[in-house]
Amino acid sequence: MTKTALITGIKGQDGSYLADLLLEKGYRVYGLSRRSSTPNIERIEHIINKIELLDGDLTDQTSLNRVIEISQPDEVYNLAAQSFVGTSWKQAELTSNINGLGVTRILEAIRNENKDIRFYQASSSEMFGKVQETPQNENTKFYPRSPYGIAKLYGHWITINYRESYNMFAVSGILFNHESPRRGIEFVTKKITDGVARIYLGLANELRLGNLNAKRDWGFAEDYVKAMWLMLQQNEPEDYVIATGETHSVQEFVEESFKCVSLDWKDYVKQDPRFMRPAEVDYLRGDATKAKEKLGWKPKVNFMELVKMMVEYDVKRLEK
Repeated sequence: MTKTALITGIKGQDGSYLADLLLEKGYRVYGLSRRSSTPNIERIEHIINKIELLDGDLTDQTSLNRVIEISQPDEVYNLAAQSFVGTSWKQAELTSNINGLGVTRILEAIRNENKDIRFYQASSSEMFGKVQETPQNENTKFYPRSPYGIAKLYGHWITINYRESYNMFAVSGILFNHESPRRGIEFVTKKITDGVARIYLGLANELRLGNLNAKRDWGFAEDYVKAMWLMLQQNEPEDYVIATGETHSVQEFVEESFKCVSLDWKDYVKQDPRFMRPAEVDYLRGDATKAKEKLGWKPKVNFMELVKMMVEYDVKRLEK
């Protein structure tokens, strides 16, 4: 029997890769789409005739009820969010409404329509924030350092609460940073690879960045959406950390990116205080042992392969 899935945030990096995966597996795929005057379908243009978009918004309970009723999904993947950590200080209330209360609204829509629907919540390594131990696993204490991380933590705990209160199959994937050629320009990794491509092609002569010392555990988004799907195929609902177990600084990401085009990063990169955050998360490194043992999941693309893939994509994109 054909399974049906609903993906919120289907137009984003993760949503588009997940839609690709589910279509390959024979799913009928619905996507939640927030109505706008200029529809952004760049990442899903190649599959737009294979999926069905439904109007809805995580800030509007009525629309979520209607979307669940229409799609009748077997699985719901909640990937929609105000996804920019930096923006969350400027729009703290909006971030809380979408990333926190939005999770409650969609869980309520599922609970009222059909409690057998399986639910995936996109949690974040930003919930660990000021890390209490290294590496971070499913039992590490949380200490978020941004409105984004705090809102994600609410979404994480409300998912656990609905699982325990209503016996729903509701899980959270605590995903560490994951990038790809489909990453939005607002993220530092894409800002770097796009900037490097522009400098290489003579379209720019400098790249302005904030904190170069922050260290992250970076993986490839296409690897990570497979983990999301695997979590909803298990017999029991559990939360999982998804990470590579390696950490690299922003500066290392910069160095590798410039190496791809045989340029010295020191000639082009300037630190700009405008891009510094009020409270920084200095170091994140995940321990995905549980996911490897229980889900049989492991990342396939390493750090250098990821950087090279992104730089080459941006060079080709800008050459056009």
